[in-house]
Amino acid sequence: MKYMIMMFGGLGASLEGRSPEWVKGLHELMMTMDAELKDTGEIVASHKLMDPERATTVRFQSGAPVPTDGPFAEIKESLAGYWILDVSEERALEIASRVVAYTEYPMEVRRIMEG
Repeated sequence: MKYMIMMFGGLGASLEGRSPEWVKGLHELMMTMDAELKDTGEIVASHKLMDPERATTVRFQSGAPVPTDGPFAEIKESLAGYWILDVSEERALEIASRVVAYTEYPMEVRRIMEG
């Protein structure tokens, strides 16, 4: 099965108040996780995203799509990056839990529809 694990937070305003040591630890954790997932062959794709302040959101307003600055102005957390993995659900949850235990940011685990 393929699962997408999405990490929220960890960019921009979500790092305010975090110590340089914490940020370094987060970077090291993510690099370690990326390397492990590549070594095991479980990773299908992985990308980090730019800071949400550089995002554009297209909304349907007044009968037409309208691009606006910023991602999701009504929420505090935005998508920071993702992995697509070929693993069991148990393994996907184990991976997400490992990151959440450090960051305390939510991660969403979703099975990818196939066929």
